[in-house]
Amino acid sequence: MPTLSVIVIARNEARHIADCVRSASFADEVVVLDSGSSDGTVEEARAAGAKVFVETDWQGFGTQKNRALALATGDWVFSLDADERITPLLREQLAQAIAAPQGHLAFYVNRHSSFCGQFMNHSGWYPDRVLRLFRRDAARFSDDLVHERVLAEGPAGRLSGELLHESMRDLESALVKLDRYSSAGARDLQRRGVRGSLASAIAHGAWAFFRTYVLRRGFLDGALGFVLAVSVAEGTYYRYLKLWLLDRPPPAEPPR
Repeated sequence: MPTLSVIVIARNEARHIADCVRSASFADEVVVLDSGSSDGTVEEARAAGAKVFVETDWQGFGTQKNRALALATGDWVFSLDADERITPLLREQLAQAIAAPQGHLAFYVNRHSSFCGQFMNHSGWYPDRVLRLFRRDAARFSDDLVHERVLAEGPAGRLSGELLHESMRDLESALVKLDRYSSAGARDLQRRGVRGSLASAIAHGAWAFFRTYVLRRGFLDGALGFVLAVSVAEGTYYRYLKLWLLDRPPPAEPPR
């Protein structure tokens, strides 16, 4: 029977990690790679039954997930974020998929995310299809600093089961995440040779709002759909603004 490893990277996720690990307790192993938590994440994860490792040399989400992948021993791997939960239906489908993959080397699942306490059914957030289950010997993660993705070497199938994702529990956490992710995204763009400008930042931000609120029907998510669209627009605007500022020469030394 093929074996399954669930891998999780975490830092200061004591609020989430125990429920995350317990939702994956059906797997042959749950590997948590911590990056220097100071809030009890490591202890909570171990108490919940995970194999915990610590690696504090943070080089971005992609690199850290590849490190976690290297620690896994199962034939198949499922990548789970600390603020996500595997639902009972998805649990059943994962077992069926690895037992009879029907030629697939990887599988997409649906992710259902909440924003400020509300699960969003539109806005491009649902169904959010993410590639998470794959054969350990047939995939790796991209090296992106943020918004890393699984790079699978063969055909991928789809499962209808869901991941529940507490993305941003309140506006304060949304703003913190926006700042952190926009900085990492700007460095990723710069690394790929993309050039920024103020006009580009404004245009990308405006387009992100229109796409989220209008094209992806964010207005159907009510008042928080508007708030989410503004948050997406801000994150996009700041990503390209920070890219522009990264490309600018350092300020001249003041005269002495």
